[in-house]
Amino acid sequence: MVRKFLRSILLALAVLAGAFACQSVRNSGGPDLTEKPAEAIRIATLNVHYISARQSEGRWGLSGWEARKDPMDRAVKALDADLIAFQEMETFRGGDDDSENLARSFLLERNPEYRAAAMGYWRTFPSTQPIFYRAERFQMLDQGWFFFSEAPDTIYSRTFDGSYPAFASWALFRDARTGAAFRLVNLHTDYASGENRRRSVALVSERIRPWIAAGETVFLAGDLNARLGSNLHRMLEDAGLTFVPVAGATYHLDRGLNLFGAIDHIGYSGATALGVPMVFREKTGPVWASDHYPVAADFTLNPG
Repeated sequence: MVRKFLRSILLALAVLAGAFACQSVRNSGGPDLTEKPAEAIRIATLNVHYISARQSEGRWGLSGWEARKDPMDRAVKALDADLIAFQEMETFRGGDDDSENLARSFLLERNPEYRAAAMGYWRTFPSTQPIFYRAERFQMLDQGWFFFSEAPDTIYSRTFDGSYPAFASWALFRDARTGAAFRLVNLHTDYASGENRRRSVALVSERIRPWIAAGETVFLAGDLNARLGSNLHRMLEDAGLTFVPVAGATYHLDRGLNLFGAIDHIGYSGATALGVPMVFREKTGPVWASDHYPVAADFTLNPG
Protein backbone atom coordinates (compact mmCIF):
# COMPACT_ATOMS: atom_id res chain seq x y z
CA MET A 1 0.00 0.00 0.00
CA VAL A 2 2.78 2.39 0.88
CA ARG A 3 4.59 1.64 -2.39
CA LYS A 4 1.41 2.21 -4.39
CA PHE A 5 0.84 5.49 -2.61
CA LEU A 6 4.41 6.64 -3.29
CA ARG A 7 4.13 5.61 -6.95
CA SER A 8 0.90 7.60 -7.22
CA ILE A 9 2.56 10.63 -5.68
CA LEU A 10 5.57 10.36 -8.01
CA LEU A 11 3.33 9.93 -11.03
CA ALA A 12 1.28 12.97 -10.06
CA LEU A 13 4.43 15.03 -9.60
CA ALA A 14 5.76 13.88 -12.97
CA VAL A 15 2.48 14.82 -14.68
CA LEU A 16 2.51 18.21 -12.94
CA ALA A 17 6.14 18.84 -13.93
CA GLY A 18 5.33 17.88 -17.52
CA ALA A 19 2.34 20.21 -17.59
CA PHE A 20 4.46 23.08 -16.27
CA ALA A 21 7.16 22.35 -18.85
CA CYS A 22 4.65 22.24 -21.72
CA GLN A 23 3.02 25.46 -20.54
CA SER A 24 6.38 27.19 -20.26
CA VAL A 25 7.36 26.13 -23.79
CA ARG A 26 3.96 27.20 -25.15
CA ASN A 27 4.34 30.68 -23.63
CA SER A 28 7.96 31.16 -24.70
CA GLY A 29 7.19 31.81 -28.37
CA GLY A 30 6.98 34.97 -30.39
CA PRO A 31 9.59 36.87 -32.39
CA ASP A 32 12.94 37.99 -31.05
CA LEU A 33 13.85 41.65 -31.26
CA THR A 34 14.08 42.70 -34.88
CA GLU A 35 15.80 45.63 -36.51
CA LYS A 36 13.69 48.77 -36.19
CA PRO A 37 12.38 50.11 -39.50
CA ALA A 38 13.84 53.53 -40.31
CA GLU A 39 10.44 55.25 -40.28
CA ALA A 40 9.18 53.56 -37.13
CA ILE A 41 8.61 54.75 -33.59
CA ARG A 42 9.45 51.86 -31.25
CA ILE A 43 7.48 51.93 -28.01
CA ALA A 44 8.37 49.61 -25.14
CA THR A 45 7.06 48.85 -21.68
CA LEU A 46 8.93 47.32 -18.74
CA ASN A 47 7.97 46.69 -15.13
CA VAL A 48 11.37 46.89 -13.40
CA HIS A 49 10.23 45.87 -9.88
CA TYR A 50 10.69 48.36 -7.07
CA ILE A 51 13.83 48.54 -4.92
CA SER A 52 13.32 48.27 -1.17
CA ALA A 53 15.90 50.64 0.34
CA ARG A 54 14.89 49.38 3.79
CA GLN A 55 16.44 45.98 2.97
CA SER A 56 20.20 45.82 2.53
CA GLU A 57 20.02 42.20 1.35
CA GLY A 58 17.57 40.21 -0.72
CA ARG A 59 16.51 40.03 -4.35
CA TRP A 60 14.54 43.29 -4.28
CA GLY A 61 16.74 45.03 -1.71
CA LEU A 62 19.86 47.12 -2.23
CA SER A 63 22.19 44.18 -2.81
CA GLY A 64 19.71 42.74 -5.31
CA TRP A 65 19.68 46.05 -7.18
CA GLU A 66 23.47 46.03 -7.40
CA ALA A 67 23.27 42.58 -8.99
CA ARG A 68 20.54 43.38 -11.50
CA LYS A 69 21.32 46.95 -12.54
CA ASP A 70 23.80 46.00 -15.27
CA PRO A 71 21.49 43.31 -16.71
CA MET A 72 18.71 45.91 -16.74
CA ASP A 73 20.90 48.40 -18.59
CA ARG A 74 21.75 45.74 -21.19
CA ALA A 75 18.05 44.94 -21.65
CA VAL A 76 17.19 48.60 -22.13
CA LYS A 77 19.96 49.01 -24.70
CA ALA A 78 18.89 45.87 -26.56
CA LEU A 79 15.37 47.23 -27.04
CA ASP A 80 16.57 50.16 -29.19
CA ALA A 81 13.27 51.80 -28.21
CA ASP A 82 12.37 55.42 -28.87
CA LEU A 83 10.09 55.57 -25.84
CA ILE A 84 9.98 53.28 -22.82
CA ALA A 85 7.15 53.26 -20.26
CA PHE A 86 8.48 52.03 -16.91
CA GLN A 87 6.45 50.73 -13.98
CA GLU A 88 7.58 50.23 -10.36
CA MET A 89 10.62 52.45 -10.93
CA GLU A 90 10.77 53.26 -7.24
CA THR A 91 13.34 53.20 -4.45
CA PHE A 92 11.00 52.63 -1.54
CA ARG A 93 11.92 53.91 1.91
CA GLY A 94 8.37 54.29 3.21
CA GLY A 95 5.90 56.97 2.21
CA ASP A 96 5.89 58.64 -1.20
CA ASP A 97 9.32 60.32 -1.20
CA ASP A 98 10.98 59.84 -4.60
CA SER A 99 13.95 62.16 -4.04
CA GLU A 100 16.24 59.14 -4.53
CA ASN A 101 15.42 56.83 -7.41
CA LEU A 102 18.30 54.43 -8.01
CA ALA A 103 16.99 52.74 -11.15
CA ARG A 104 15.94 55.95 -12.89
CA SER A 105 19.21 57.75 -12.10
CA PHE A 106 21.34 54.77 -13.13
CA LEU A 107 19.58 54.17 -16.45
CA LEU A 108 19.59 57.85 -17.40
CA GLU A 109 23.30 58.08 -16.61
CA ARG A 110 24.07 54.97 -18.67
CA ASN A 111 21.78 56.03 -21.55
CA PRO A 112 22.31 59.77 -22.07
CA GLU A 113 20.33 59.78 -25.31
CA TYR A 114 17.17 59.55 -23.19
CA ARG A 115 15.35 62.10 -21.10
CA ALA A 116 12.59 61.28 -18.61
CA ALA A 117 9.04 62.54 -19.06
CA ALA A 118 6.01 61.95 -16.83
CA MET A 119 7.97 62.92 -13.75
CA GLY A 120 8.66 65.94 -11.56
CA TYR A 121 9.02 67.01 -7.95
CA TRP A 122 7.57 64.10 -6.01
CA ARG A 123 5.32 66.22 -3.77
CA THR A 124 3.41 67.48 -6.83
CA PHE A 125 4.08 64.79 -9.47
CA PRO A 126 4.22 61.01 -8.81
CA SER A 127 7.47 60.06 -10.53
CA THR A 128 7.70 56.27 -10.25
CA GLN A 129 6.21 55.66 -13.71
CA PRO A 130 8.48 57.72 -15.96
CA ILE A 131 8.57 57.58 -19.74
CA PHE A 132 12.05 57.66 -21.25
CA TYR A 133 12.26 59.27 -24.71
CA ARG A 134 14.97 60.02 -27.24
CA ALA A 135 15.63 63.72 -26.78
CA GLU A 136 17.12 64.23 -30.25
CA ARG A 137 13.90 63.09 -31.92
CA PHE A 138 11.08 64.01 -29.55
CA GLN A 139 10.04 67.12 -27.69
CA MET A 140 7.89 66.78 -24.60
CA LEU A 141 4.98 69.21 -24.82
CA ASP A 142 3.00 68.36 -21.69
CA GLN A 143 2.68 65.72 -18.98
CA GLY A 144 0.26 64.69 -16.28
CA TRP A 145 -1.15 61.97 -14.03
CA PHE A 146 -4.33 60.71 -12.38
CA PHE A 147 -4.80 58.23 -9.57
CA PHE A 148 -6.98 55.14 -9.59
CA SER A 149 -9.14 56.56 -6.87
CA GLU A 150 -12.43 58.23 -5.96
CA ALA A 151 -10.31 61.42 -6.01
CA PRO A 152 -8.18 60.84 -9.15
CA ASP A 153 -6.73 64.35 -9.24
CA THR A 154 -5.51 64.19 -5.63
CA ILE A 155 -1.92 63.03 -5.53
CA TYR A 156 -1.26 59.77 -3.66
CA SER A 157 -4.94 59.20 -3.00
CA ARG A 158 -5.67 55.59 -2.10
CA THR A 159 -7.19 53.20 -4.60
CA PHE A 160 -10.87 52.37 -4.71
CA ASP A 161 -10.61 49.70 -2.00
CA GLY A 162 -8.20 51.71 0.17
CA SER A 163 -5.02 49.87 -0.84
CA TYR A 164 -1.72 51.44 -1.90
CA PRO A 165 -1.91 54.40 -4.31
CA ALA A 166 -1.76 53.48 -8.01
CA PHE A 167 -1.93 55.79 -10.98
CA ALA A 168 -1.53 56.46 -14.69
CA SER A 169 1.10 58.88 -15.93
CA TRP A 170 1.12 60.40 -19.41
CA ALA A 171 3.17 62.66 -21.63
CA LEU A 172 2.48 64.50 -24.87
CA PHE A 173 5.29 64.52 -27.46
CA ARG A 174 6.11 66.01 -30.83
CA ASP A 175 8.11 64.02 -33.37
CA ALA A 176 10.83 66.27 -34.78
CA ARG A 177 10.92 64.30 -38.04
CA THR A 178 7.28 64.86 -38.95
CA GLY A 179 6.00 67.53 -36.56
CA ALA A 180 3.21 65.16 -35.51
CA ALA A 181 2.11 65.02 -31.88
CA PHE A 182 1.08 61.96 -29.89
CA ARG A 183 0.32 61.03 -26.30
CA LEU A 184 1.67 58.03 -24.37
CA VAL A 185 -0.22 56.81 -21.28
CA ASN A 186 1.67 54.59 -18.81
CA LEU A 187 -0.23 52.52 -16.26
CA HIS A 188 0.07 49.68 -13.76
CA THR A 189 -3.07 48.11 -12.34
CA ASP A 190 -3.57 46.26 -9.04
CA TYR A 191 -2.36 42.65 -9.24
CA ALA A 192 -4.46 41.48 -6.28
CA SER A 193 -7.92 43.03 -6.67
CA GLY A 194 -10.01 42.42 -9.76
CA GLU A 195 -12.46 45.12 -8.72
CA ASN A 196 -9.63 47.64 -8.38
CA ARG A 197 -8.41 46.69 -11.85
CA ARG A 198 -11.86 47.05 -13.34
CA ARG A 199 -12.52 50.47 -11.82
CA SER A 200 -9.01 51.67 -12.63
CA VAL A 201 -9.31 50.76 -16.29
CA ALA A 202 -12.80 52.28 -16.42
CA LEU A 203 -11.21 55.54 -15.26
CA VAL A 204 -8.43 55.26 -17.84
CA SER A 205 -11.04 54.68 -20.55
CA GLU A 206 -12.95 57.73 -19.38
CA ARG A 207 -9.82 59.90 -19.51
CA ILE A 208 -8.51 58.76 -22.91
CA ARG A 209 -11.85 58.71 -24.71
CA PRO A 210 -12.00 62.51 -25.31
CA TRP A 211 -8.39 62.55 -26.56
CA ILE A 212 -9.13 59.82 -29.10
CA ALA A 213 -12.47 61.41 -30.07
CA ALA A 214 -10.63 64.67 -30.75
CA GLY A 215 -8.40 62.87 -33.26
CA GLU A 216 -5.26 62.61 -31.13
CA THR A 217 -2.81 59.78 -31.61
CA VAL A 218 -2.79 57.93 -28.30
CA PHE A 219 -0.61 55.05 -27.14
CA LEU A 220 -1.12 53.13 -23.92
CA ALA A 221 1.56 50.91 -22.41
CA GLY A 222 2.00 49.12 -19.14
CA ASP A 223 1.29 46.24 -16.82
CA LEU A 224 -2.45 45.55 -16.93
CA ASN A 225 -2.23 42.34 -14.90
CA ALA A 226 -4.66 40.83 -17.42
CA ARG A 227 -4.34 38.76 -20.55
CA LEU A 228 -5.41 39.97 -23.99
CA GLY A 229 -9.15 39.60 -24.52
CA SER A 230 -10.01 40.42 -20.90
CA ASN A 231 -12.86 42.73 -19.97
CA LEU A 232 -10.19 45.36 -19.20
CA HIS A 233 -8.99 45.26 -22.79
CA ARG A 234 -12.56 45.42 -24.03
CA MET A 235 -13.20 48.61 -22.05
CA LEU A 236 -10.12 50.24 -23.54
CA GLU A 237 -11.03 49.01 -27.01
CA ASP A 238 -14.48 50.56 -26.59
CA ALA A 239 -12.70 53.85 -25.86
CA GLY A 240 -10.92 53.57 -29.22
CA LEU A 241 -7.70 51.60 -28.67
CA THR A 242 -6.40 48.59 -30.55
CA PHE A 243 -3.92 46.26 -28.84
CA VAL A 244 -0.96 44.60 -30.50
CA PRO A 245 -1.20 40.82 -29.95
CA VAL A 246 1.70 40.06 -27.60
CA ALA A 247 2.51 36.34 -27.79
CA GLY A 248 3.57 34.28 -24.78
CA ALA A 249 4.55 35.26 -21.26
CA THR A 250 5.73 38.69 -20.14
CA TYR A 251 5.83 37.88 -16.41
CA HIS A 252 8.19 35.03 -15.53
CA LEU A 253 8.22 34.88 -11.70
CA ASP A 254 11.88 36.00 -11.71
CA ARG A 255 12.75 32.45 -12.77
CA GLY A 256 12.36 32.50 -16.54
CA LEU A 257 9.17 30.44 -16.06
CA ASN A 258 6.68 31.30 -18.78
CA LEU A 259 3.52 29.83 -17.32
CA PHE A 260 0.78 32.12 -18.66
CA GLY A 261 0.11 34.64 -21.39
CA ALA A 262 1.15 38.27 -21.58
CA ILE A 263 -0.01 40.73 -18.92
CA ASP A 264 2.10 43.65 -20.23
CA HIS A 265 0.50 45.33 -23.24
CA ILE A 266 0.67 48.17 -25.76
CA GLY A 267 -2.43 49.76 -27.27
CA TYR A 268 -2.75 52.47 -29.92
CA SER A 269 -5.11 54.77 -31.80
CA GLY A 270 -4.25 57.04 -34.73
CA ALA A 271 -1.21 54.95 -35.68
CA THR A 272 -0.32 51.87 -37.71
CA ALA A 273 1.42 48.88 -36.14
CA LEU A 274 4.38 47.51 -38.10
CA GLY A 275 5.16 43.83 -37.89
CA VAL A 276 4.36 42.01 -34.67
CA PRO A 277 5.10 42.93 -31.05
CA MET A 278 8.33 41.61 -29.55
CA VAL A 279 9.10 40.22 -26.08
CA PHE A 280 12.77 40.31 -25.04
CA ARG A 281 13.21 37.12 -22.98
CA GLU A 282 17.00 37.03 -22.88
CA LYS A 283 18.74 36.82 -19.51
CA THR A 284 21.32 39.60 -19.82
CA GLY A 285 23.45 38.72 -16.80
CA PRO A 286 23.85 36.25 -13.94
CA VAL A 287 20.45 37.35 -12.58
CA TRP A 288 17.27 38.50 -14.29
CA ALA A 289 16.89 42.26 -14.68
CA SER A 290 13.32 42.05 -13.37
CA ASP A 291 10.48 39.58 -12.95
CA HIS A 292 8.91 40.98 -16.15
CA TYR A 293 10.24 40.85 -19.70
CA PRO A 294 10.31 44.05 -21.78
CA VAL A 295 7.70 44.29 -24.54
CA ALA A 296 8.23 46.43 -27.66
CA ALA A 297 6.27 47.28 -30.82
CA ASP A 298 6.92 49.46 -33.87
CA PHE A 299 4.48 52.05 -35.21
CA THR A 300 4.08 54.85 -37.70
CA LEU A 301 1.80 57.78 -37.00
CA ASN A 302 -1.20 58.16 -39.28
CA PRO A 303 -1.39 61.40 -41.28
CA GLY A 304 -3.32 64.00 -39.31
